[in-house]
Amino acid sequence: MPASGLAPVLLGFLLTWTPAWSHPQHSQCRLVQRSANCNNGTLTSVPAWLPGNIKELQLNYNRIQTLQDNSFSYPSLISLSLACNHLEKLQSNTFRDSKLIESLNLASNNLYMSYQESSDALKTVPRLRLLDLSENLLDEDMAATLLQNLTSLEYLNLSGNLLMRLDESSFRDLHQLKELDLQRNIMFEIERAFDGTLQLQRLNLAFNSLPCLYDFHLTQLVVLNASYNAIEWFISRQDLNTTFQLETLDLSHNNLFFFPFLPSRSHLRNLYLSHNGIRFYNYLAANATATNLTTTVDFYNVNEHTDNITVQLWDESLHGDVASVETLDLKGNQVDYFPQGFLQKMPALHRLHVRTNCLETLNLTLEQISSSLYELDISNNRLNQLHADEATLSSLGNLTYLNLSLNHLRWWPAAFFSHLPSLRSVDLSFNGVDICLPEEANVSMDTLSTCVDWTDVASLRQLYLRGCDLKVVPSSAFSGIPLTHLEMSDNPGLVVQESMQSLPRTLQHLGLGNTHTRDLDFSGLKSLTFLNISSNAIAHLPPSLVDLDLKVLDLRDNRLSALPSDQANALATKLQMIFLTGNPFNCCQIEWLEAFEPVSLVGRSELECVDHFLWTHRVDRLDLFMCSEEGGESIFWYILLFVPICLSFVGILLIVLQTFRPKMPQDAIKKKWLKPASY
Repeated sequence: MPASGLAPVLLGFLLTWTPAWSHPQHSQCRLVQRSANCNNGTLTSVPAWLPGNIKELQLNYNRIQTLQDNSFSYPSLISLSLACNHLEKLQSNTFRDSKLIESLNLASNNLYMSYQESSDALKTVPRLRLLDLSENLLDEDMAATLLQNLTSLEYLNLSGNLLMRLDESSFRDLHQLKELDLQRNIMFEIERAFDGTLQLQRLNLAFNSLPCLYDFHLTQLVVLNASYNAIEWFISRQDLNTTFQLETLDLSHNNLFFFPFLPSRSHLRNLYLSHNGIRFYNYLAANATATNLTTTVDFYNVNEHTDNITVQLWDESLHGDVASVETLDLKGNQVDYFPQGFLQKMPALHRLHVRTNCLETLNLTLEQISSSLYELDISNNRLNQLHADEATLSSLGNLTYLNLSLNHLRWWPAAFFSHLPSLRSVDLSFNGVDICLPEEANVSMDTLSTCVDWTDVASLRQLYLRGCDLKVVPSSAFSGIPLTHLEMSDNPGLVVQESMQSLPRTLQHLGLGNTHTRDLDFSGLKSLTFLNISSNAIAHLPPSLVDLDLKVLDLRDNRLSALPSDQANALATKLQMIFLTGNPFNCCQIEWLEAFEPVSLVGRSELECVDHFLWTHRVDRLDLFMCSEEGGESIFWYILLFVPICLSFVGILLIVLQTFRPKMPQDAIKKKWLKPASY
């Protein structure tokens, strides 16, 4: 092409091409298809040079304080995020040219400063479905103003604001709202606030100051999270014939004294009631009149004095419909018994957590626990006896996880575990457990035994016996069990040497910390990846560890002065994590530690060593400490020898000088010092 023909092409290119340096803010945005990411920049306004067909624009973590009129000249824009911008105001015509916006994130800004004008801007977005106004220092009046006429809204986040009291006017225009997040405000009253939100399915009220939830009648709600409040009562309306759609109810970390009064008809599946003060008071019902105890409690609407609610306190039938409950979490309450037939009302129960309560006995036969149960946690109670018959245990054929730790159990139904065919994990830690000898094993369930036997329980994989005051582990204790986890730490004086060779070859996790065991042979445990032998006064590392494929090794609080370099190098090639603190390592024999540089050494900055003067040093500051290369003796030994020699030499020199010093003649002394006085 001749030069004259190129001129128009070049001229047109120059007219249409804008150099990158002419828009220095271009570098702050990254385009991927029809999405623009301009996060974490220094933008003070909405960029106007982006492609006009973008659908998503992210402007989080910039410096935009005001959205001017017609800021968005992007007619295809659907999703807009302006979180963390110190945004104070949206001018009324901000979104005039972006009518298709469906998702708007304005979290962590300062919209409380000009909320009225910002409200006018939001009204011009007719398709808005998702709105995030969290952490904007909004009170209830500001929020109500911003939400006026947003009839298309389906998701709303108002968490982290200053809402205190809500009423029927707070969300009256949000007829399509399905999910509402109000957590981390300071709400103490929500009087009829959700009566107009007939489509609401998920409601989060966590971390507020609500004193109670009574007259609960949101039949369409599926998930309610009211955890971390000050709720003392939860009472649902009992006169409704409609079935509640509620599936998950979280009332954990409140002040409940009574089991919640649930709907009489519901689909409730998950009930979380941990960390309250719940007890059962059925035993008081017969004596209520005789002891002048009140049998009812009345609730009134203090504003209109209507809808009075009376509850029979001791009537256990008011627990509501729990037939579909699959998870019941009662951890951290004051439950000391279950009312008769209470657990029987839950035929679909899968998980029962009663950790940290006041149960003293557990009779699995009388409780008639559901056969679908596969997780039972009754740890940290006051259990001293466990009752069950063979038929009951046979019905618990799906029980997989059993935690009975931190109790006072000493008596067990004989052959208890052998009748649970699906059991995979058992935690008996911190009980008075003893392991049955072969002659003590009893297959009958009719008698109680002081020892436990789990031989030939082929499903068992994890067994925790920590702090059980075990003394001897019989060689046949784990026969026929393909264990992968065995925890026996905190059993001082445990004799386990004889049973080491009988441990299952499938073992991957072994805990023997604080058992006072030494010189163990781990050569047969080829599958072992985790080993805890801390607090055992071990002075030399067992040679058999080198041949294992260990990933985690705990050697804390032993008597190791050094690790042989060949052992350290061999372990370091396999280990991912090692614990070494609390050992009296020799500061002059610490070169082996370099082998563990690629390994995660937990507490590396706290690792210490001891020198020949029994002074303790931080290993990471050993550059100030000098040792000789041969023999590992400290140079301070030579200094200690050199200093007395030097002092002796100086002393001898002074004696010699004093002995052979020439004497001054007597006449000279008199002439120099004896002068006539002036008087």
